[in-house]
Amino acid sequence: MNNDDQTSRRSEWHAALQKLITKSPERRSEFLTESGLAVDALYEPGSDFCHERDLGFPGFFPFTRGVQPNMYRGRFWTMRQYAGFGTAEESNARYKYLLSQGTTGLSVAFDLPTQIGFDSDSAEAVGEVGRVGVAVCSLDDMQVLFDGVPLEKISTSMTINATASTLMAMYIAVARSRGIPESSLEGTVQNDILKEFIARGTYIYPPGHSLRLVTDVIEYCRVNLPKWNTISISGYHIREAGSTAIQELAFTFADAIAYVEAALARGMDIDEFAPRLAFFWGCHNNFFEEIAKFRASRRVWSRIVRDRFGAKSARSMMLRFHTQTAGCTLTAQQPDNNAVRVTLQALAAVLGGTQSLHTNALDEALGLPTERTAQLALRTQQIIANESGVTDTVDPVGGSYYIESLTNRIEKAVWEELERIDQLGGSVKAIEAHYFQEAIAREAYRYQKDVESQDRIIVGVNRYHAEREAEAPVMKVDPSLEVKQRVRLGELRKSRSSVHVTNVLNRLRTTALSNENLMPVLIDAVELKTTLGEISNCLRETWGTYRDA
Repeated sequence: MNNDDQTSRRSEWHAALQKLITKSPERRSEFLTESGLAVDALYEPGSDFCHERDLGFPGFFPFTRGVQPNMYRGRFWTMRQYAGFGTAEESNARYKYLLSQGTTGLSVAFDLPTQIGFDSDSAEAVGEVGRVGVAVCSLDDMQVLFDGVPLEKISTSMTINATASTLMAMYIAVARSRGIPESSLEGTVQNDILKEFIARGTYIYPPGHSLRLVTDVIEYCRVNLPKWNTISISGYHIREAGSTAIQELAFTFADAIAYVEAALARGMDIDEFAPRLAFFWGCHNNFFEEIAKFRASRRVWSRIVRDRFGAKSARSMMLRFHTQTAGCTLTAQQPDNNAVRVTLQALAAVLGGTQSLHTNALDEALGLPTERTAQLALRTQQIIANESGVTDTVDPVGGSYYIESLTNRIEKAVWEELERIDQLGGSVKAIEAHYFQEAIAREAYRYQKDVESQDRIIVGVNRYHAEREAEAPVMKVDPSLEVKQRVRLGELRKSRSSVHVTNVLNRLRTTALSNENLMPVLIDAVELKTTLGEISNCLRETWGTYRDA
């Protein structure tokens, strides 16, 4: 068909469309993605699309189609299930259950006291021990948590930020105690403190000192744990706080740029550490926008690393990411509906080329997952992988006029947002100016207004109510576990050498005031049974704590 014929047919279609709309108006006056991008009725080849520049081939720059030439034809993504509750014993039992069900990677959730550097027997921890994750106060807890788990064979992800360096030290110490070389350990530590200032709030120290701890982990692992992902730069929590998909990418990349600049200032070479930087995205319900977001994220990062930081290695330019289905989209009303939402989100993540995936359980709007719902969440991934056929070819959505247009538009919007952040002086300056926080708050407010006005339909919440909802069993953490954890800590303090603990804390304080890497001292400290709270308090006294003005 020549161009004249194509133009004629397009005009005929447009006339027929207008005639139909006149008789029967469309459902909305305007169709938008969750990020507010207008969606046209029909997409055709775009004049601004260049196959070589924008798409290329999988495994090659700009990695739009994936980071491996054959993607899931070789191996599936790592199937993780984020889990942790109560004491180390209870969480260890859940990990063994998940491994028996086919999980291929563990993902550790820590309780709030652990996340913000308080021991379970501190006054600040009362009522929070083991509630939203596992309580880990000492090396003994970490030993129990991974008892019977082959660390040399399993990839472990730890979602921890302010205290990431201490928990990382404990993990290394567990491996050493078993005779496992550090160099063989595989996994990821989240270690992304800037997004805590932006969206989540589990920070302890001022931004500068917090960034120093992040960089210490990157530097130590680069030399000693070459298979370990030293940071998982998280857009997930930014999105959970209310951002759009575009803001999720842009704000996260702004943080990533700050981490890279800190590592370069330490004297590291970009191609030495960039291959072990990982990312963490959320996946929401707008199916095609999420797929396009993942594809655009790889393209943007490859260009940042190559053009801004001068990387030469293709591995440095590859954006590898973990995905979690969106907790904030789950509803307490009609919780069975969440299984459908999670399936859509997981499928979008796979079509978008994720390297690792966690699927939320349908009851997580009510409480921690039960064994049954955790199993169903895992089975969702396994069915997509083994039964759907979407893993049999690379980038099956590539070349879709809509997908390619949306990918380009998201990329363009991300670059524009990054330019605004650069003009503010980068991520840290933007945090201090509350730029991120206020932008996210505006989007969260807009979203809630749309829900309340029914401009946005949430099935089972503001439309399609059930007359009678079945009650779902809710998992509850036994309050006696907090007492058990406190007793364990008391026994630990009696059994160790207080002189050795005092000496190592003095070393930690001295090192914190120097430019030396803190990781070797932290490993020594945890091996001497110094607790997480004692280490955190030592650094609080040395550096101070951060209060958001």
